[in-house]
Amino acid sequence: MSRASNLSDTDLRAEVRAWLAANWTQDKAQAIKQSQAVWGASDALKAWLGEVVEARWAAPRWPEQWFGRGLSNDQGKIVEREFAAAGAPGTGQCRTNMWANTLLARGQPALQEKLIGPLLRNEVNMCLLYSEPGAGSDLAGIRTRADRDGDHYVVNGQKVWTSGAAIADYGMLIARTDWDVPKHLGISFFFCPMKQDGIEVRPLRQVTNESHFNEVFITDAVVPAENLLGDLNTGWKVLQTALAYERSIMGEGARGARSGAQESKTEEVLIQLAREAGVLDDSVLRQDIAQAIAYKKLNALNTARAKADMAQGTSSSVMSLGKLAMSRILHEEARVRTAILGADSLLEGGDYPRAEDANFLTLNAYFTSIGGGTDQIQRNIIGERVLGLPKEPEVDKTIAFRDVRTNVQPT
Repeated sequence: MSRASNLSDTDLRAEVRAWLAANWTQDKAQAIKQSQAVWGASDALKAWLGEVVEARWAAPRWPEQWFGRGLSNDQGKIVEREFAAAGAPGTGQCRTNMWANTLLARGQPALQEKLIGPLLRNEVNMCLLYSEPGAGSDLAGIRTRADRDGDHYVVNGQKVWTSGAAIADYGMLIARTDWDVPKHLGISFFFCPMKQDGIEVRPLRQVTNESHFNEVFITDAVVPAENLLGDLNTGWKVLQTALAYERSIMGEGARGARSGAQESKTEEVLIQLAREAGVLDDSVLRQDIAQAIAYKKLNALNTARAKADMAQGTSSSVMSLGKLAMSRILHEEARVRTAILGADSLLEGGDYPRAEDANFLTLNAYFTSIGGGTDQIQRNIIGERVLGLPKEPEVDKTIAFRDVRTNVQPT
């Protein structure tokens, strides 16, 4: 029995509030805000997350063995609401930490003991080694291979569009371990150590003039056998669990503006932007702003519904709705910003932060349209698994992957 499982909602709420009042200070909040980075966590954030994990608020629905309190889903929401009200990060990771949730659901005990705590404290940098030059929309077509050699696997292949690869300690890797079965049945899932000679990371220049994406070349990289998640050749099922968490994260929020200008909620920033531009009385723009706000409100409700229905370690096709909706929201908000600014949106640079934001958000919206499965893939998932429409033809689904017709053959 966990320490908090018998607490009433009132007592739990009081305990969370008391802990936050004693530990979450303005100095900590300011230090974390000033040290935010696109990838990785600052020392200030790591220190705070260490306190949250130690107090077992980071993953309150998990059992005590894994830094939790064994709370119900509803009581977990109480904790999250109190943290949100205080403006404190770090809780709810039993729903949102893709890396730790996937490892807890599918990992071997030794790897769980080694990494779950550091993952909750954001002490370990992670990346996703999924897509390949010839396997993007059809991830099951991967050709990166992992061959068993004693107590480890030897991995060879290439991955692409890998965010954060340059600083990652581990990559969640899918690789082919059996070429003589249909494509979905010969894949295994690993935590691949990134800091080794067999891993080469090359940055890719993006349309936003950043290099957050990378291509990764893997040559005789070594992955310990204990880093296999799930059983051998069942990696596709593990991948679905990881993708559900990724789509949940992408469906709930996205990267904001980068100019340094004060940003707030969609409804506030769009209204303020229209007021500053003197176009708030324009009936067409007012309707566009209202539509953008409505999309975001509706998506928040849908995402909450999907998360409530998803048990730990499972996948949910409904997450694709949120991910697809967020893509539409980002493109629409960027369009509305540009329409509000008019000709001023042609400006750029630090002297024109509003235009800089509009242009950056317009370009960066494509990240959500592509990453985590393209908009087209999400529509397929929604059509087939949510609406029950017939699946699209897949001629290579039932034949051995070795026999799939392609210009590239396994060695």
